[in-house]
Amino acid sequence: MNTDLLRKHIKNYLAKLTASPKKFDEDIKERQERAAYYKSWTTDKLRKMTKDDLAEYLSKLWAMRIWGNKQYVVDQIVDDNGLPALLGNIADLVWSNQSIENRWDSFRKNVKGIGPAMMSEILCHAHPEEYMLWNRRAYVALNYLGVPDLPRYNYQFTGKKYAQLCATAEEIAQEMRALGSKDTNLLIVDYFIWDELQVADTLEGIFKPQPAPPPVEKVDDKTSTFIHDEVRDAIVAIGNMLNLQAEKEKKVSTGAVVDAVWEATIGNMGRVIYVFEVQTKGSIDSLMMNFIRAVTNPAVQRLVAVSDPPQLAKIQAEAAAVPQLKDKLTYWNYAEVLAVHTALESVTDAINSLGLVPQGF
Repeated sequence: MNTDLLRKHIKNYLAKLTASPKKFDEDIKERQERAAYYKSWTTDKLRKMTKDDLAEYLSKLWAMRIWGNKQYVVDQIVDDNGLPALLGNIADLVWSNQSIENRWDSFRKNVKGIGPAMMSEILCHAHPEEYMLWNRRAYVALNYLGVPDLPRYNYQFTGKKYAQLCATAEEIAQEMRALGSKDTNLLIVDYFIWDELQVADTLEGIFKPQPAPPPVEKVDDKTSTFIHDEVRDAIVAIGNMLNLQAEKEKKVSTGAVVDAVWEATIGNMGRVIYVFEVQTKGSIDSLMMNFIRAVTNPAVQRLVAVSDPPQLAKIQAEAAAVPQLKDKLTYWNYAEVLAVHTALESVTDAINSLGLVPQGF
C-alpha cells in the first residue's frame, strides 16, 4: 500500500472535517446509530426474527440501496434458503466464536442471495472494531492505494481474503489515529473511503476490460459453483434493473427449468421470454436439451448461452446441428455479464443517491 498517498488523503479528509464540524457530528451520530442497531441483534434475537424483522434488518444496509423493491429481494432470499436456516447462518456469521475465515466460508457455502457486500456490511456494523465493509467503492479505494491481489469478482472472495482485507483496513485506521482521528474504527474507515478515495479516473477504470478470468472448465468444483451462481444472479439483477420481470431457476416448459429468464409484455406481441443458461461445468448436452425443451414455449423469443469463450465455442459447434435452435440461440461472455452488472449497479446507485424516489416506493 502506498502509505505516503494514504497519509496525504487522510490529512485532506481531516481538514475537511475540521472545516465542516456539523457534517462530522452528523456522520458520527449516524455511525453510532447504525452500530447500535446491528449490535442489538444478539444471536438469540437473530434466530427468533420474524420475516418482517429480517426485511428491516436487511433493508437498512447500504448494499440494498440499489433495489427499489427491497421486499422482493428479501422474499427471494428467504425463498432460496428457508427462514430458520437463513437466520441461523446470519447468527453464526455475526456471533460465532469460530475464526472469521471459517464463518465467512461457511456462510458463502450455505446461503444464497447474500454476497460479500451485504455480509461485510452486517459484520462492520455489528463489529466496527474488527471488520471492514467491502464493496465496489472499497475496491476502487484500495486499488488506488496500490493494495495488490484485490478480488474483482465475488467468486474470488474467500474468508482468508476477507481477513486480509480487514487487516489492510486496520492499517488505514492506525494511520488515521496517528494523524489525529483518535476514535477511528473500520466503519469510520469506510466513511473515509467514500469521502476521500473515490478518484475519478479510478472509478472510470473499474469498467475497463479486466484480465480474463480462468477457463471455467479448469477451476475446481467449488469455484465453478460460485461462478455459476454469481453470473446467474447478475443476469437476474440486470433484468430487474432494466425494469423487466426477471427470475432464476424458472420453469418455462415441460422438463425445462432454466437458470434465468427475462420476461416482458411488448405491445401486440404479448408476453415474451428471454431464456439464459449459464454453463460452467457439466454436460453441454444437458444444456442443449434444456434449450430444445424451452423453445417449445411459443413465448420464448431468444435463448442465451452464457460462459467463457472456449465453452461458448463448443456450445456453438453443437448448436449448429440442431435446427430448432438456429434462429433462437445467441451467446454472452460471462465476464461481460459481470461487467455490465457492475456498471448498471453503479448507475443505479448514483441515481438513487439523488433521493428522487422515496425509499420503499
